[in-house]
Amino acid sequence: MLSIKPYLRSLKLNPDMAIDYDAYPFSIPAVRELEQIEFHPEVTFLVGENGSGKSTLLEAIAVAWGFNAEGGNQNVNFSTADAHSDLHRYLRTVKSYKRPKTGYFLRAESFFNVASYKVELERQPFVGFDSSYGEKGLHKQSHGESFLALLQNKFRPDGFYMLDEPESALSPNRQLTALAIIHKLAQDRCQFIIATHSPILLAYPHARIYLLDQSGLTETRYEDTEHYTTTRHFLNNPAAMLEQLFAEENEDD
Repeated sequence: MLSIKPYLRSLKLNPDMAIDYDAYPFSIPAVRELEQIEFHPEVTFLVGENGSGKSTLLEAIAVAWGFNAEGGNQNVNFSTADAHSDLHRYLRTVKSYKRPKTGYFLRAESFFNVASYKVELERQPFVGFDSSYGEKGLHKQSHGESFLALLQNKFRPDGFYMLDEPESALSPNRQLTALAIIHKLAQDRCQFIIATHSPILLAYPHARIYLLDQSGLTETRYEDTEHYTTTRHFLNNPAAMLEQLFAEENEDD
């Protein structure tokens, strides 16, 4: 609830560290202009175009917290590619005195690797079967089913959860299901930080939304996001919008 302090309260770039602003990831405007982010006690969204830096920033926050760069809980320790930036080293975080009992970093693009890691662990002697993901193996479900199995079985009260584009595997109906799960957990003292393109997920009430673009990083309202306005305009009159879009394409040709 809103009276509960968030596990991660804020972050900013460490002013004591020398930074090369021409090098990646500081060459990204939203990272270069990063001053301070205040996180909502329940749900904070990072939004922006592809390449705006939202996944890079989310990854850095996750690694700074102690999660594996490819996802999983804090007990997951593997790497299929050393591709994450060192941005986490430059972040100064402000945490609450209250610590979460559990947590998870979900990356849509590498969730398959996490599932494979889990399967390998189950094959090891004396490890045993981890039923916290549900009764059905993650590789025996569709991508969307495995995402929901994770939300329904692994996410628990008093948790800190970071999600990178979870909508990529979810139909609109299942995005609504995910919203309901997130809401229930938020009422059970959980905090979420989510990078997304989904206007459905972004509709979560009272969430804090940060827009990452060429001007930097700014807080914005749901109704002012391009995700909301573009979707609304399209659904209000798809024929007219498609006609305009195709006409512009023909002009470019």
